[in-house]
Amino acid sequence: MSDTLADSYACCQKLARRTAKNFYYSFTGLPRQQFQSMCVLYSYMRLCDDIGDDESVPLDVRADRLTRWEAATRSALTGQQLPDHDFGTGRDEFRSVFPALVDMTQRYRIPTECFLDVISGVRMDLNAAAVGHSSDNTTVASSTVANLNLTCQFETFDELADYCFHVAGVVGVCCIHIWGFNDPAALKSAADCGLAFQLTNILRDLGEDADNGRVYLPAEDLSRFEMTTTDIRNRVMDERFHNLMTFQVGRAETYYARAHDLFQWLEPPGRPILKAMLKIYGGLLKEISNRKFDVYSRRVSLPIWRKLLISADAAFSRRFGR
Repeated sequence: MSDTLADSYACCQKLARRTAKNFYYSFTGLPRQQFQSMCVLYSYMRLCDDIGDDESVPLDVRADRLTRWEAATRSALTGQQLPDHDFGTGRDEFRSVFPALVDMTQRYRIPTECFLDVISGVRMDLNAAAVGHSSDNTTVASSTVANLNLTCQFETFDELADYCFHVAGVVGVCCIHIWGFNDPAALKSAADCGLAFQLTNILRDLGEDADNGRVYLPAEDLSRFEMTTTDIRNRVMDERFHNLMTFQVGRAETYYARAHDLFQWLEPPGRPILKAMLKIYGGLLKEISNRKFDVYSRRVSLPIWRKLLISADAAFSRRFGR
């Protein structure tokens, strides 16, 4: 491995260790090469999100950075010259990730479209934010749940599911290329797994997202349970909210059940990490229910000791083949 490539992998591992949290605890149980590749995958996805989420710069600057990032990704993954700049971020990781990314995608034959899909997901958020900023009292979705400066990102669950695929489902597809799978059916199951995780994140971050002017729950769901975006912003937790959250948790549980089908198609090294990830994110969903859906008063999370136990179990399972 060249010094440049080794440095790239080291940079990705450092970034993942610092920022990955739930994911990092999950993939520590993988064999070394796959573990390093997961750090690269996470780092690339994280940097995509950082471009979109950097509220210190205007939306049009973020959009321009994302366009340049997309062009650099296309160039890198098609064997053209790697970028020699930081995309205006002032962070070396944006340049350093590419050698390891190219090596990883070639090693595991991950389709280039996967990384472009992720960029499309970030662009969806930027476009929705741009619409919200340019409107006085209208939003992206139905006026029945629209309120000043707070938008429903999606009208229907199908629209939300498409968004979730671009920001999470495609990550699952990339993961199983690294872990190994023996049936094309695994691709759909991996996407369902990503959808389950993203739905969990949406429920956990409901209040935080509302503070930032976004509601990811579909407008049709809020209307069904007679909720408004103002109710979400004001942290209303009445019977309507309880019914809405019961429905949302049940939907997420359906996708967790589908994700379990993935075990039968995964190669052995990937099974412990999938088990760990399902425990961590499934644990978050269960904690939301245990709190009677109070996702507002404090952030829903698992204690560090529990994450460490899950990680240790994954490593033990890999080593001893259980």
